[in-house]
Amino acid sequence: MEVLKPYRVRINVIDEQILQLLQRRYDVIEEVAKIKARDNIPAFLQDRIDEVRENAARLAAEKGLDEDFVRKLYAQLIKHSCEVEEELIQKSKAGKSRP
Repeated sequence: MEVLKPYRVRINVIDEQILQLLQRRYDVIEEVAKIKARDNIPAFLQDRIDEVRENAARLAAEKGLDEDFVRKLYAQLIKHSCEVEEELIQKSKAGKSRP
């Protein structure tokens, strides 16, 4: 499958870029979790969840991508992001309640 090698290299580079972007996204999530913990804001905000998911689907459609797939992908990403936020919020609150 030597003929596919240059394409696989390109895909590997793109995958690394995607993961770097995910790391940046989770860095922001950490910052948001600190603010939510401080201001007693819940991790799960359904209006925002819907907005992010639908915005991603709209952008996907504009780019000729499968919007249903992107909607499902983002549902998983958002679910995990909210779970991470919730965990960070709880840790922050637990740390504040200690003497």
